Amino acid sequence: MEKLLKKSNQDLLTAAACVQKKAYAPYSSFQVGAALLAEDGCIYSGCNVENAAYPLGQCAEAGAIADMVKAGNRKIKKIMIMSPTDESCPPCGGCRQKIQEFSDPDTEILMADQTGNASSITMSELLPFAFELDK
Repeated sequence: MEKLLKKSNQDLLTAAACVQKKAYAPYSSFQVGAALLAEDGCIYSGCNVENAAYPLGQCAEAGAIADMVKAGNRKIKKIMIMSPTDESCPPCGGCRQKIQEFSDPDTEILMADQTGNASSITMSELLPFAFELDK
């Protein structure tokens, strides 16, 4: 637990901003970065990767989740999504469900604009009627 306490929202913002620069967005020019803090205290990140066949692109949040799962983790403590504009961008509907799959109702979703100003919402507020695995 001590490891988790040492990671701040600024650490997530820095990681999201770094990976955002690597996004592949030649069609929309809308580069998004995402970084999440997993239960093990590590930060995992991802950027959006577009494709000429639009539905085949991948969102930044999905990339960060895949990075976490690849490392053997299954729990998101909090996630930061960084927009390339003056307005924050909430996760799309598909990403809301993807984040929910690895979250608790109180998991913090942080949404930052290009200057780093971030707002926060819980998973249950973001997606109140999520599909859930019967546990």
